[in-house]
Amino acid sequence: MAKLPETTAYLSVTYHSWQHGMIVGEVQAANYRWNFQWFFTQGRLLVEPSLGRALIKEPLSRFLEHSDYLLEPGGNYTFIIRAQL
Repeated sequence: MAKLPETTAYLSVTYHSWQHGMIVGEVQAANYRWNFQWFFTQGRLLVEPSLGRALIKEPLSRFLEHSDYLLEPGGNYTFIIRAQL
């Protein structure tokens, strides 16, 4: 069985507010870098810029849905994307 390609994504949280129900940060994978806003009370994710957004939006959303309550401002995190970017 062939091994699936993998890319490590690096996420940093710059802002977190329980009161406003949001997390803001940056994610980088391969040569791409995006800024994101995760509105966890609404389950809505905004990712900019649009270049490569389709590559990161689903895996980032899964990571945030699973880990949002563990993330802290100033924190750096990693997760694996099952694709080669």
